[in-house]
Amino acid sequence: MPNRSDDEELTIKEVMAKLKVTRSTFYDWRAKGIAPKSYRLPNGERRIRRSELDRWLESLEDAA
Repeated sequence: MPNRSDDEELTIKEVMAKLKVTRSTFYDWRAKGIAPKSYRLPNGERRIRRSELDRWLESLEDAA
């Protein structure tokens, strides 16, 4: 697991671009509880740690 200080924080927009999904698809996944875990900053913006995205993608491979 990467050191927290080295773990890149991605915006939702960056994650959507990496996954090549639309905003509505990503938020539909969130509503269903199947999106990668995110956290909210004090300004209200959401972020996803690169390590969490990688872990989430690996879980999809394991499920296939």
